[in-house]
Amino acid sequence: MKATEIRKISTPDLEKRIVELKAELFNLRFQLAVGQLENTARISIVKKTIAQMKTIISERTE
Repeated sequence: MKATEIRKISTPDLEKRIVELKAELFNLRFQLAVGQLENTARISIVKKTIAQMKTIISERTE
């Protein structure tokens, strides 16, 4: 998801999406530990997306 797409989303929706992504990240890390994760690149994509969303939220509050 690109930053321009993220900026179009409202702040409450971004916060909900962050919670969902954190749950997904937890599940991905669990799968990695167990050895069932096939796409390891997904972890870094999810982490990057969470960081982008948090950055945009903090820009809006300033």
